[in-house]
This record gives sequence, C-alpha cells and structure tokens, in this order.
Amino acid sequence: VQLQASGGGLVQTGGSLRLSCSASGTLVSTNGVAWYRQTPGMQREWVATIASGGATNYVDSAKGRFHVSRNNDANTVYLQMDSLSSEDTGVYLCSLMCRGVRYWGQGTQVTVSS
Repeated sequence: VQLQASGGGLVQTGGSLRLSCSASGTLVSTNGVAWYRQTPGMQREWVATIASGGATNYVDSAKGRFHVSRNNDANTVYLQMDSLSSEDTGVYLCSLMCRGVRYWGQGTQVTVSS
C-alpha cells in the first residue's frame, strides 16, 4: 500500500488549497482515510476523516472550513481547505488502515502567510 499526498503550497491568510491523497495497493472506498497535520515541536494532530461508508468527521478547528471528499474512480481522497489561517500551517499527511496496518503518505507542506 502506498499513499501519495500532494497539493500543498504557500497561500495567504484567507486563501484556499486542495490537497490530494492518491492510493495504490488498496482502495480508498473500502478503507477510511484520515488527514493529519504535523508541526515542528508538536504532536501529529488529526484533522479529518472520511470513512469507508462516506461519513466525514473534522477536528473542531476545521469544521465549516475544510471538506474531505473522495473520488473512487481515481482512488483519491481530497481535503479542500478554505479560509486558511496561520494556525493551519504544517505538513499534512494522509493515512489509512488496511488489514490492521496503518499506512502513511509522505506529507505535503502547507504554509499560510499573514
């Protein structure tokens, strides 16, 4: 199983980015996929999840601003992030659990400048 995250970049406060997480070796439609954020000196923080059935959940700080979705044909999960603030800065990683093993992508850097 491999995960490839992309779509990060530098954006101004209030801007938007859409992150992508492409999977190979398993299907995102049969495994829940989660997004996490890693910042220097901080623990990895869960941000959002889309379950295999399609239900979504978000950390409180992301509710109303972030939206996680899935394209089964492309075997890809997306994280649409709007109204970004400096607190959203970090490396975003996608992860899924398959047959009892958690897999991680390499992460994509998101930097929000004021």
